[in-house]
Parts: sequence; structure tokens; C-alpha cells
Amino acid sequence: MASSLTCAGVIWAFLSFLCAAASCVGFFMPYWLLGSQLEKSVSFGTFRRCSYPVRDESRQMTVMVEQCGRYASFQAIPSAEWRICTVVTGLGCGLLLLVALTALMGCCVSELISRTVGRVAGGIQFLGGKCSCAEGMGV
Repeated sequence: MASSLTCAGVIWAFLSFLCAAASCVGFFMPYWLLGSQLEKSVSFGTFRRCSYPVRDESRQMTVMVEQCGRYASFQAIPSAEWRICTVVTGLGCGLLLLVALTALMGCCVSELISRTVGRVAGGIQFLGGKCSCAEGMGV
């Protein structure tokens, strides 16, 4: 099994994969914001939520649904900022995962990653990391 990466490149590939996996798991989990509502513990992320209020028309009151789920549609995400955050974070995670998997393939295939490809991949990874971090700053 030949490699087109140096020792530093192999370390970069594995760390890139771990970081991309952590970013993707964080993106898919609904535990970004934790709190309580109607005396129940609630949490939600950009497109998933746990324990959310719904209007019960038969009893004419608001009740808490104590389960996790995604929003029914993209427009059901509570605000335009959260919708933008969902798109930007998803794109960032996708870029990070693409570069990480390419780097891991470079560990197994010779002549796959040249110096130029490595620099471009690092730039894409930087951009993906910026997209994933931008949502954490309220952008």
C-alpha cells in the first residue's frame, strides 16, 4: 500500500477526518441550545429539536411533545438566521468531509495528492472550517 503523503500528511489526514466527523456529528445533533419550557427540558439545533411545544386543538392548550425530530420543512426552521446557519454549516461539514476522505485515500494510493492538490485541499478545508465556525459566532 503506497502513499503519496509524508508523515505530516498522514497525521493531517487522520486529524482532518476526526475533525470532520466531529463537525458532522455536532451538526446532526439537536443539542446546540439547552433550556426549559413549560417545566420540561428542551434542546434544539439548526434543523432538529427535542421536547417542543405544539398546540392541542382538542384541549385548546399548548402541550410539550417529548421526542426528538427534525423540522417538517425547511421553512419550519424558526428564523431566517437559523435557515442560513443550517445551509452554511451543512456546506462547511460537506467540504470538511470531502477533503478528509480525499486525504485518507491519499494514504492508500500513490501519486493521488501532489503538493498543489494538498495546498488546494488545505484551502478548501480552511473555508469549510470557517463555514462550520461562522454559525457558532451568530453569523
